[in-house]
Amino acid sequence: MPSTSSTPPWDVHRLPRADDRVVLVTGGNAGIGYFIAEQLSATGATVVLGSRSPGKAEAAMAAIRERVPGARVRALRLDLADLSSLETAVDALESAHLDAVVHNAGVALDNPPRRETADGHELMFGTNHLGHFALTRWLMPLLSAAPAGRVVTMGSFAAKTERLDLDDPQSRRDYRPGRTYGRSKLAQMSFGFELDRRLRATGSTVASVVVHPGGALDSLTPSRPPVRIRTVGARLGGAPAGVLLQGKHAGAWPAVRAVLDPGVRGGQLWGPRAFGLRGRPREEAVWAHLADTAVAARLWDVSRTLTGVDPACV
Repeated sequence: MPSTSSTPPWDVHRLPRADDRVVLVTGGNAGIGYFIAEQLSATGATVVLGSRSPGKAEAAMAAIRERVPGARVRALRLDLADLSSLETAVDALESAHLDAVVHNAGVALDNPPRRETADGHELMFGTNHLGHFALTRWLMPLLSAAPAGRVVTMGSFAAKTERLDLDDPQSRRDYRPGRTYGRSKLAQMSFGFELDRRLRATGSTVASVVVHPGGALDSLTPSRPPVRIRTVGARLGGAPAGVLLQGKHAGAWPAVRAVLDPGVRGGQLWGPRAFGLRGRPREEAVWAHLADTAVAARLWDVSRTLTGVDPACV
């Protein structure tokens, strides 16, 4: 049975200090990524917001500094949809080591038509999965230079009912936005588990952990001007959903624990305590289709071919 491992019990409101750590959060300028960055900043860690929009990153940093006086937060221009830019972006980190990266950024499209990245990949698969796959390759030397580097991959409940079609990973034959998004998140999560297996096989000190936020809704998320402003109407309208679901500030908790808790191990899956939908973070059983190592290995080969890099061979 999965169980939490830290002593004393983990308290999401009293996080341990992390003054010497450096953490990169992709998509740290908005949504769950913003709250991951805010909560980590409160521990004293140096937090780098990976964002393709300098203006949004500046707004997020201002909001964090308003909440966390003295926060050590900075921005990194990062476009996961442009694979050729990622090595240069990592060079711009100008850090001797990286204690953790949270692979959080993502694109979710609601309606057709199908769109592609600059590299010709379907936009959601190319950004959510391939972008993080390639980014990990360039970050691995910095993660390996840390005492116990961690790759934390943010999955989604949308992946739970999906299955990968590795004969058509880019949804060229049958593109449906909702399904393609779910599959892109499933690919991310499968990558996170396969990465840990490959790191263990090489004796690496870097661990890979997969997390998901449960049911995290905008309507249940507190305001953080100017990043997010929740209206009274949204708050009242979302109240009934709060019985089963939660806001994005709480959706950040599993990722924050995966970064900070020394009891968290590579190859684990962490999510909210109550039915995987809301509540404090706990380890949970790896979903059955995510435990298929043959599918994960094939996905790795497909991803390596499409990106031209191998994150575990550095």
